[in-house]
Order: sequence, then C-alpha cells, then structure tokens
Amino acid sequence: MERKTFNPQDWLNQPTPQPKVTEQQTFNTDSHIDEVERIIQSIEANRTDITSTYSDWVNIGFAFSDEFGENGRTLFHRVSQFYPGYSAPECDKQFDNCLKSKGHGVSLKTFFYLAKDAGIDIAPPRTEKKDQRTFKSEKLNGSQSEYHQPENQEPEEMPTFPDSLFPELPEFLQKVVAVATSNEERDILLLGSLGAISACLPKVSGIYDGKRVFPNLFLFITAQASAGKGRLVHCRQLVNPIHKELREQAKLHKQHYELEMAEYNSKKGKEDGIEKPAKPPEKMLFIPANNSSTGAYQLLGDSDGRGLIFETEGDTLAHAFKSDYGNYSDGFRKAFHHETISYYRRTDREFVDIESPCLSTVLSGTPKQVSALIPNAENGLFSRFIFYFMNVRPVWKNVFASQTDNGLDDYFEALGNEFYELYKEIMQNEPKQFYLTADQQEQFNQFFGQIQEKYMNLQGLDYMATIRRLGLIAYRICMIFSALRIMEMRHIKYDKNIGAFDSTTGEILSKSCQTGDTSKKMICEERDFQASLSMVKVLVKHSSKVFGELPQEEPKPARLNKKEKFLYALPHTFNRQKYLEVAKTMSIPAKTAEGYIANFVKSGLIHREAHDQYINTSLEESQDIKEIKEE
Repeated sequence: MERKTFNPQDWLNQPTPQPKVTEQQTFNTDSHIDEVERIIQSIEANRTDITSTYSDWVNIGFAFSDEFGENGRTLFHRVSQFYPGYSAPECDKQFDNCLKSKGHGVSLKTFFYLAKDAGIDIAPPRTEKKDQRTFKSEKLNGSQSEYHQPENQEPEEMPTFPDSLFPELPEFLQKVVAVATSNEERDILLLGSLGAISACLPKVSGIYDGKRVFPNLFLFITAQASAGKGRLVHCRQLVNPIHKELREQAKLHKQHYELEMAEYNSKKGKEDGIEKPAKPPEKMLFIPANNSSTGAYQLLGDSDGRGLIFETEGDTLAHAFKSDYGNYSDGFRKAFHHETISYYRRTDREFVDIESPCLSTVLSGTPKQVSALIPNAENGLFSRFIFYFMNVRPVWKNVFASQTDNGLDDYFEALGNEFYELYKEIMQNEPKQFYLTADQQEQFNQFFGQIQEKYMNLQGLDYMATIRRLGLIAYRICMIFSALRIMEMRHIKYDKNIGAFDSTTGEILSKSCQTGDTSKKMICEERDFQASLSMVKVLVKHSSKVFGELPQEEPKPARLNKKEKFLYALPHTFNRQKYLEVAKTMSIPAKTAEGYIANFVKSGLIHREAHDQYINTSLEESQDIKEIKEE
C-alpha cells in the first residue's frame, strides 16, 4: 500500500474537535520533522516572526516539546530568533518548562496555523503529475512517448488578514466587517472603510518624521472582473452623510449669494462703493475623478483642501491623468504628503495655493487598470498606494444568503449615520494630536527596518519608497483606529476604586483607558498599534505582488542631434564632395557642414588622411562597441 505524503495543510483543514494530537494519530513522525524543517527554513529565509505574542510563543514550545522532546529545543530557538526581544537563556528556560508540562494538549497544528497566518506557505512542494486523459489517449494510440505538456499553473494565493486581527479592531469596524461572506470580502470592507474614513478626520493629526501628517490614505483594490470587489461601494455609504451635509451648506451659500447678487445688480450704477459678492465655494466630500486639473484643484480648494476620490473603476482616474486638460497627477502625489498645490484660476485671473491639502482615495479595478494608472514600476505614484490583490474563488456564491434584515444598503446607511455622530463630535472639539508611546516607537522603527532590509534584497532599490511610505501608512492607520475609539468612550464610566469600566458590559478597561483623559492628546492603544503592524505584514506582500507585475520602463535611446546624425551618416572614407552630399540630404547648409568637419577633425572623431581625404574613426569605435555587446 502506498503511503500518503503528510500534508500539514490537509491536517489543518480536518474538522477535529480537540487540538490535542493523541498517540492514536496515524501520521508519520518522520513526515512531521521533515515538514517542520521545511517550514522553519522558509521562516528563516523570510526572517518572519511568528512568536510576536507571548501565548503563541509558549504554544509553539509546547507543540515542539510534545512532538519531538529534547530534539525540539533547537527548532524552538530557530523559530524564536526573529522576535525583537529574543533571549537564548529565556528561550531555554521556557522550553524546559514546556518539557516538564508534557501532555499539555497543544499539537503541531498550532505551529502550522501560526506559520500560515504569518504568510508562510505550508503546503508541500507539488510534484508534476501526468494528465490522466492524455495518458489514456497515448495508450489507445500505442504511443510510448513521454508527456511533456506542463500542468496548468494555479494563480498565486495572496494572504488575507489573520482572524486574530478582527476582534481587536474598534467596535465600529467590527460592525462593518460583520456582514462579510469571505476573508477577501472582510479585508476589502476593512480597507475601504479606513480609506473613506481617513478623509473625514480633519482635526486629528500627528508628527511623523518631523512633519505634521493627517490620516489620509490612498487605496487600490485590484482583482479580475467579478472577483467580488464590488462590495467596496458600501464603504462610500459610511461617509455619505458628511457629503450630504457639505452639499447642503453649499446649497444654502448659493441661495444667499443669488440674493446678494440680485441686490447688487439693483444698486449697481446707482450707489457708490458697492462690492460685488464673492461666489461661494462648492463644498463637497466626494471629488469626481473625471475632471480637469483646474476643476479638481478648485473643488479641493473650495472644500478647505479636503476631499475623497472614490471610484470603483480605476481607469476613470487613469484616463483623466492621461489627458492634457485633466493631468493633475503631480498635485495628486503632492496631496499624499500635504505639500502645497498651486494652480491658476482663469476665471478670476489669479494664482491659488492650497496649503496642506488632505486628499484620500479609494479605487478598485483590474490589474490592467492598475497599469493604466501607474505605467511603470518607477512611477512615484505606486508607493503612495495601499494595494490589495484579491484572490479569485471559482466557487458559486449563495446570492440569497444575508446577514442583514433589510439588505446591505440599509445596514451601511445606519453605520454611516453612526459615524456621522462621531464626525460632528470631532468637528465641535479642539484638534487632537496623536502619539505613539516610546515603546511603540522603538518597535515601529525595528519592525520597518527589518521589512526594508528584506524587500531591498527581494525587489531592489525601486521598492524602497514603498516600504518607507508603508511606515507612514501604518502610522495613519493607528491614527484612524485611535479616533474610532472615541465612539467607545461614550460607554465608559469611572469608579474611584476600580477605575474605568464599560457601563454596557461591566468590563474593567486597560490602563490606557484608565485616566479618562479628554485633553488634546490621543495616545495609541497597544492593541491598535499591533493591529496596524499585523495589517502591514500582509499588505507589504500584496504591494510586492502588484509591483512585480508592473511593466518595467524600457530605457529610451539617447536622441541624436543633427550634428551627431551628420557624423554617423558619413561613410568610413570620404572627401569634401561626399560630405556636402550627405549634408544636403539632411538640409544642413554647406558652411555649417564645413564647420562640423573642422570640429570633428579637431576632436579626433575624424582623421584627415591627406588633402581632401578623411577617415570617419567614430564608425570604428561604434563598431567595436557593437561587437563587445554581441560577445
């Protein structure tokens, strides 16, 4: 009987009620050590830390000690070494404790799960198999030839956010993702919500690399058609009440302006010193991508430099950038870092500066639409975006299943009204400044230093800008999480004996919530900080995937000026009559050609062999270069 190869992926998928591996398990221990060794090698190659939480680290120790005994100690050290606070003596002490507690009930399944959750491919290497239909066809035809047709290559499976992330999110975001029917859908609802909300926190900011930054994010969800990215549109509903409020304000201003203009026209020419009323701003949150550059800048300026471009077809923005009238990509890139955008308004014949613009963007589209917006890997726009590459699931979805009573539109409209209350609260209060703790700052720098080193080796210098801006993106995500925690503070009560507690659940809150501080400071909670880093671990792989599929910019050949063209058009040997003939075909005057020849002789590009006899030595040099390249 053929022995089945041990596959940790199959083992993880088994519906076992208990995580403990008993002695009755039929898996081969040699297969276990081989698979664990292969996965640890992958962990080492990627320098991935799967022991970031204490409980995970301890459970891995129990899994290795139960399965391999003392032989598991080295494996435990190898897995633990990428934790920033790794200590060999502490690691040995923990493993000793695990050995003493043998039979604790934690199996290798825990190790496989944590490795997979960190993005490590735990599936065994695939062996090529002969297509059975072709094999039978060969037998029927009497053919003994080997079958060489390669197996259809499956698309690369991109990681999704770990399940452990979502219970740690602010309650509002947990409600947003609660209606998701797949991991990918859950992820894009989270990212889309963060992108939309990032445009609506104008009084929240922090200092990053010495500069004041706001929470604004650029997001691009990419997938093949019908992959499910359409769910993203519901994230727009979360901030739609804010857009409606701004449009109502604009409508009232316009009505007031029309009354003022009517009064102005009635008095014009009859009274002195009457000033013409200024046209009111067109305030709005959603700025249409299909716009002229002046139109886009004016709408952004009218809304106090704040806005959100939300387009479910990414090529809408790409087409605007490619047109002469709508090419505002330069200002778009500046807005990511809140750099001043200047433009000329023809109607009023004036230059306008938008200082510290705060623009957010949520886009979705196919991979081809990504390339249309970002034509090559060197484009500076790429590194400003969060990219999420959705996996395509060739499984029919139950289109009648619903986790809401009245459909998703009503569900997200209710959430939008809930967020609108937070928006009003933030706008009515003093601006808040966001801070990471000293320990978080140290972890942050160490975390991104390791990621930068890894991807510099994998993708080269061109990818460094993406890693560095991912740091800023992670900081902004922390900022959004912290702002959303304000919604939860409404339930917090204080008791002099126990401190802060949630009045709805009775739960005593963490120390970060104990002070009841309502000042301008906003300190990041540890759970929000760790959630942000957990997201980045996945997002950096998605960005790398999209980056690798962008076309490389072909080096353009240097343009030859007329003088160079004339030089290379001359034959190897020539006289005055010949070079004048060449000059005539290129519309070069005879006097100019004579001057060119004199300069070429002086610089050694042409050798004067005798009177009216020349040798074009530059052709010999170019031929030598050509031969070297061919070799």
